[in-house]
Amino acid sequence: MAIRDLIPWGRSRTPATRYESAQPFLTLHQEMNRLFDDFSRRFGAPGFGAEHSFGWPSVEMSETEKEIKIEAELPGLDDKDFELLLSDGALTIRGEKKSEREDESRHVSERFYGRFERQIPLPAEVESDKVSASFKKGVLTVNLPKSPEAVSNVKRITVSAK
Repeated sequence: MAIRDLIPWGRSRTPATRYESAQPFLTLHQEMNRLFDDFSRRFGAPGFGAEHSFGWPSVEMSETEKEIKIEAELPGLDDKDFELLLSDGALTIRGEKKSEREDESRHVSERFYGRFERQIPLPAEVESDKVSASFKKGVLTVNLPKSPEAVSNVKRITVSAK
């Protein structure tokens, strides 16, 4: 066991502050995410909580027969603060959220600042040249049309009642 495993880590892999350790359920949640991340990293798998971003930004994914739609909440960002990448069957959202003011007068901060990256595995093959994205009121919407092969691979199965 390494010495770093004995230290309660805060949001940015620095030792937890007194304020963070005063919230036992939040601390337990963060420690469980860290344990799963450490465990999965040993097998070369991506972490569950996305080490630097803790699963941020929050996303919703919906799917129809013809397209996949992903919506991500990016409050406080402009369209030039992040980028979208599509590769290897996954959509990646990455960027940086910067603080508007200096930390000198701040006593408590529960807001997220810093670099983030979120990879979202896609359930079907998409046509990369027809992908569209829009950003309005802090919500990013990405429409990913499915490839003709992915659309034709969908088969309806009839269920018979006995």
